[in-house]
Amino acid sequence: MKSILRKVAVMAIAIMTMSVAAGAQEKGDMAAGGNLVLGSGNSFTNYGIGVRFQYNVTNPFRLEGSFTYFLKKDNFTMWDLSANAHWLFPVTDKITVYPLAGLGILNSGANYGFYSASKSDIAFNLGGGIDYRLTDSLILNAELKYKISDWWDRLMLSAGLAYKF
Repeated sequence: MKSILRKVAVMAIAIMTMSVAAGAQEKGDMAAGGNLVLGSGNSFTNYGIGVRFQYNVTNPFRLEGSFTYFLKKDNFTMWDLSANAHWLFPVTDKITVYPLAGLGILNSGANYGFYSASKSDIAFNLGGGIDYRLTDSLILNAELKYKISDWWDRLMLSAGLAYKF
């Protein structure tokens, strides 16, 4: 099943890079912000705090780097570092939706007194989101992302605020 999902991810990225569309964002636009994240997978749910940086490569194509630190729960820690591509579809002058695809590193660790262990795994990211422009500089964002890895699959729901400069 994971092999099929990886092939779908590669095809989605190829289609996004070959498509031609107009976007509300301009080439060279940048934004940075923070977000709150709810992560769930393998019967484990926890909350995280994240930061992100976005850069518009072309009008409809945006790259994003993000880092999320998940709060410790049951002696278990986790962080996620991701690079994603967004293909922007303006719905109105204030609302933009986008599919996303990318790669990330998902790290988790457990600490039980004298015993501790950690593991990192490369993950594929698939999902989508919506941006709502509050002002010319402030953007409210919601995103749903599914991380697929050999070790742990994880659904991440986030909401945040970004400053466009």
